[in-house]
Amino acid sequence: MQSLYSLSKKLESISTAVGRLSVWLILVLMLVIVTDVTLRHWFVIGSTKLQELEWHLHGALFLLCLGWAYTKNAHVRIELLSEKLNPKAGAVVEALGCLLFLLPYTFAVISFGIDYVSYSIEYNEASASATGLPNRWIIKSVIIVGFGFLVIAAFARLLESIVFLFGDKTLADQTFFATDHAQKGES
Repeated sequence: MQSLYSLSKKLESISTAVGRLSVWLILVLMLVIVTDVTLRHWFVIGSTKLQELEWHLHGALFLLCLGWAYTKNAHVRIELLSEKLNPKAGAVVEALGCLLFLLPYTFAVISFGIDYVSYSIEYNEASASATGLPNRWIIKSVIIVGFGFLVIAAFARLLESIVFLFGDKTLADQTFFATDHAQKGES
């Protein structure tokens, strides 16, 4: 169980590192937005490339932080049920959710995403606008990469739930499930 817990923490550190690095995209996004607004407002110069770059950066920021958000429990989820569960039941729900829903969904998105990117590369897809960005495959590739890091995060959480459910108490007390409920004042 110690090796599973160590692997879980290594996987979590990968998604955390990628998320923390990707957060810096927000500064680039803000700079692009300020430049676009300034050019439009004071110089009456519109740029399709800047507008498209805005949504590309926003998409990349979201996709590359998915795994990090999942490991930090900062994602949107229905907590009506999970808030009322004890830690063991929460770990079971988390493990089943990963196995039955999250991992199959992410693998499907990655599988379809590979075809999506391949098509884009093969046909040298660019923006529909004549003055838009070329190489549409770049942003489409970020879908695969982002969901790949979400898979890593899901495996980390799955392993952590297994350790919590089947490991010794000392190791189980170090997991997210024990620390999250301890922070909420539950036992």
